[in-house]
Amino acid sequence: MALLITDECINCDVCEPECPNQAIFMGAEIYQIDPGRCTECVGHFDAPQCVQVCPVSCIPRDPLHLESVETLWQKFRRLNAQTAPIGAPAAQNNG
Repeated sequence: MALLITDECINCDVCEPECPNQAIFMGAEIYQIDPGRCTECVGHFDAPQCVQVCPVSCIPRDPLHLESVETLWQKFRRLNAQTAPIGAPAAQNNG
């Protein structure tokens, strides 16, 4: 499932640069997460990096975007296939 930034967000700017999928962006008032790009860092890290760095713990799982670990891996592969340089192999599932 994707993650969600709640309105407890203090706009401290630490989560956005930590996201390996560029899923975090500034919304109208607080940061938001694009569920189409959020893999909970599957394929990149063992834990979601935004959650690790958030000083106010305002990034829970989004109950409106339930996804299995396999679905998150598929999304990771799709996102990396889109961003891989032409001729470069897509990232592989090593786990």
